[in-house]
Amino acid sequence: MLFLRNSDSDANEQQPTESQPTAQPHPEAAPDANTSAAWWQSSDPAPDAAPPTNQSAEVRIAVTEPFAREVVAPATDAATPEEESESLAPVAVAATPPRLAEGEQEAEDAVAEVEAKTESTGSDFITEGTRQLSAASAPALSSCSSRQGLAATAMRDVGRLREMNQDSVFALLTSLPREGGDIPVGLFVVADGMGGHEGGEVASRLAVRTVAHYILAQLVLPALDGTMESALQPMMVCAVQAANEAIWDSAQVTGSDMGTTCTAALLVGGSLYIAHVGDSRAYLFEPGGLRQLTTDHSTVGRLIQLGQLEPHEAREHPLRSQLYRTIGQQPQVMVDFIYQPLGASSHLLLCSDGLWGMVEEPLLQQALTRCIWPQDACHELIALANLAGGEDNIAAVVVSLPMVER
Repeated sequence: MLFLRNSDSDANEQQPTESQPTAQPHPEAAPDANTSAAWWQSSDPAPDAAPPTNQSAEVRIAVTEPFAREVVAPATDAATPEEESESLAPVAVAATPPRLAEGEQEAEDAVAEVEAKTESTGSDFITEGTRQLSAASAPALSSCSSRQGLAATAMRDVGRLREMNQDSVFALLTSLPREGGDIPVGLFVVADGMGGHEGGEVASRLAVRTVAHYILAQLVLPALDGTMESALQPMMVCAVQAANEAIWDSAQVTGSDMGTTCTAALLVGGSLYIAHVGDSRAYLFEPGGLRQLTTDHSTVGRLIQLGQLEPHEAREHPLRSQLYRTIGQQPQVMVDFIYQPLGASSHLLLCSDGLWGMVEEPLLQQALTRCIWPQDACHELIALANLAGGEDNIAAVVVSLPMVER
């Protein structure tokens, strides 16, 4: 049985309501849950060559002139005054071309041979190891410039009315090896806690920690070891269900009624895999504007889904904070899953209702457009929520997605 819950009060009464269907994934083609994640393969680096041994019996000082001279400094004790005076005498410069050290002449001959083959065949001739490039064959420094790159910031604020911050956030960016090249991976989580004294804070922190630990153990570490076999969709759902179990068990031990929302997004290459419970939200900033990816598991969210309430009316609705699905308040929980290709999107935004409930979407878009760096965008979004009243804790994760200009 599912229950209604008011996330703004410490002592909430549960009211039975009808079970609500799970939000459907994005209409675009979703990946098969049984498909093994064979999108990566590790590549073992070549063994390092042994470093050369430094051997020298004398110090040679090369003078850079059209014709160089050699000055040999013997390794002896301090010179006598007579020897010092003799050393100050003019030294005759031999008009002979500079000599190459042993081995340098062979390298010069090898480079000349490679360049000769390249010019004769009209194509690049690659030999083992490294080689010197001629000016004509030197690569350009960059073929294109980026308007913005992949970056992320997670930030939270207590707001203007609350004494304790019960929101928790997490952001991680890394890369995983595969045969065709490394693939970018990001994990982002927002959890909005609820419950008695410190209960919500404990629940949200436990949700973030459990999800992060699960994904690192099931995805990142196996990928680095070359043993990755799990599919991503069930992995994300199981991570949030593991958080639900951890919070439920902790609440039974402590006698707490704590719970939390949880919205977790996994970025792999050009795709998003989102697991979601509650009314924290995930937005994608597309060329057409900001689009909400998740569905609120609240009374107001359900009324909007049924067409009985307009989205702009939800902000002032008296039941806007009543949730019928949360993490940690039942032994099991149904988790929404959303698969979303990034396409030409520029930003990903995850936030609690302390942000989206206080700041309208046009202002959210404006902040994301104006700020190049995610950290600046988070600061501005939090400032906007506090200027609007700061009635709740504020949590935001902003991810800037790569955009290339040719």
